[in-house]
Amino acid sequence: MRRDVVVLRTSITVTAAVLAAVATLAACGPVQMGSAAIVGSQGISAATLTREVANLQTAYKASKGAIQLQFPASQTPQQVLGWLVRFRIRRQMAARNDITVTRADSQRALAAIAAQARQNRVTLAELAVANGLPPDLLPALGEYQATEVALVRKLDGGTLPTTQSGLHDLGVKFDREQCLAAKSLAIRVNPQFGRVDYGQLSIIPAALTLSAPEGGVPTPSPSPQLTPAC
Repeated sequence: MRRDVVVLRTSITVTAAVLAAVATLAACGPVQMGSAAIVGSQGISAATLTREVANLQTAYKASKGAIQLQFPASQTPQQVLGWLVRFRIRRQMAARNDITVTRADSQRALAAIAAQARQNRVTLAELAVANGLPPDLLPALGEYQATEVALVRKLDGGTLPTTQSGLHDLGVKFDREQCLAAKSLAIRVNPQFGRVDYGQLSIIPAALTLSAPEGGVPTPSPSPQLTPAC
């Protein structure tokens, strides 16, 4: 029996879509040959991106239609590269804030995400694939989320605000730390794979495309945020 994955546009992590994230796309100088992106002093090779895209596609095909992708299949490379860049930024946040995440911390964070997935009657791997994350990168997702938890605890002094204004202020603080970490990495993306949308911390196609609602007239996609907020 076919089992559809629940649409979870803001899933995987809380801040992937809720907390605005930024990066700096350096316009000076070409991206190193063979790299999909340069993040700080380290590159994300085109070969690595190709391998992870293949891993994602293999997992998707193995589901035999049980997974509903939350993005156009044509943008799979951008989705995967976006995760690879986010992971680098999150590690920079940890380094800048003297945060150390253990394997146990990562496993607990991943278990929490898995529990949320089960509430929606999907597996963790299905949830990952639906959101463009190759299943083999799930350990990195655990580290990503555990770092977020640790930094939030540091920023709130160990007590999570109970008011909307307090939560908003905490989000602003987190945004700034993420922005500064990303900016310090001077991210450059190979135009072949797209460019950074700072507002969503995602990689989007180099050229804007039109989106057409079912049965409607094509409309321009939302304007990306192409400049950092810090």
